[in-house]
Amino acid sequence: MSDLNVVAVLVAKPGAEGIVAAALHDLVVPTRAEAGCLSYEVFTSAVSPQTFVAIERWRSQEDLDAHQLTPHVRAALAAAGSHLAAAPQIHPLIADER
Repeated sequence: MSDLNVVAVLVAKPGAEGIVAAALHDLVVPTRAEAGCLSYEVFTSAVSPQTFVAIERWRSQEDLDAHQLTPHVRAALAAAGSHLAAAPQIHPLIADER
């Protein structure tokens, strides 16, 4: 079984970029410490400062599912939730084998 690559996209409401950025920053250290996390990085879009992208690699779908239930994810979503323009978009990726 190959690793699971994931891209998560979150868009802050105008003026709430700092709140969302702080909530996402607080996820980095505890997420990287999770047993199933192979890598986890958070970026801000250079063309849209309200857009944040997490690029993640997990051992399995089960590890990603467990991550979504952790206290640090729940805390980040609680902190950022009302400051998001839309629900987070989570994109598990499938390799294009063409």
